[in-house]
Amino acid sequence: MNSIPVVELHDVSKIYPMPAGDVHALNHVDFSIQKGEFVAIMGPSGSGKSTLMNMIGCLDVPTSGEIKINGKSTSEMTDDELTLHRRETIGFIFQKYNLISLLTAYENVEYPLILKHGHKDTTTRTADLLKMVGLTEGQMRHTPYELSGGQQQRVSIARALANDPTFLLCDEPTGNLDSKMSTQIMEILTDLHSQGRTVVMVTHDPKTAEYAERIVIIRDGEIVDE
Repeated sequence: MNSIPVVELHDVSKIYPMPAGDVHALNHVDFSIQKGEFVAIMGPSGSGKSTLMNMIGCLDVPTSGEIKINGKSTSEMTDDELTLHRRETIGFIFQKYNLISLLTAYENVEYPLILKHGHKDTTTRTADLLKMVGLTEGQMRHTPYELSGGQQQRVSIARALANDPTFLLCDEPTGNLDSKMSTQIMEILTDLHSQGRTVVMVTHDPKTAEYAERIVIIRDGEIVDE
């Protein structure tokens, strides 16, 4: 028997009311991701891929249909439960890193642990994660502005892993990086996948998508190929 999918979308639609007429960002989408998969979501601008990502990340709610994460319907969750779910179930990795500029690299990765446990990290977890993604002890004490784009994205990956999430949700993770740094970041994500991590990545770059084991194409709010 197959295990329960990490992510399930059943007949999900998202409609944005506009003065010129409703915009159907997603149109009756059925989609699932199994534990341990590396999935790339691709599509042209306006295709609905960002809306699909927001649905998977529970950053937005569907107009109709049902979303399940680890078998539990998100429509049954309270706002507090959704917040807790996003913090502990999904590891977000953003194109623009979204690090806290006043905190050091170490403090940025430690922050989710403080939110969860109510105190600073008394283990070696924060340092171990930063070492795993290739930062030195000296770089851990630097603020984001003192780090290169590639280093900031490494910190972002370490932060996403802090609470041991069910899956990583990556929004154009190499979009702000040059080709060399892009390759290094994708190698880290590939290594995490090989360790059993579930990785979901939205990208417009075919070369980046090639790292995934499954590519899902969305166009005009509908999945047209996977």
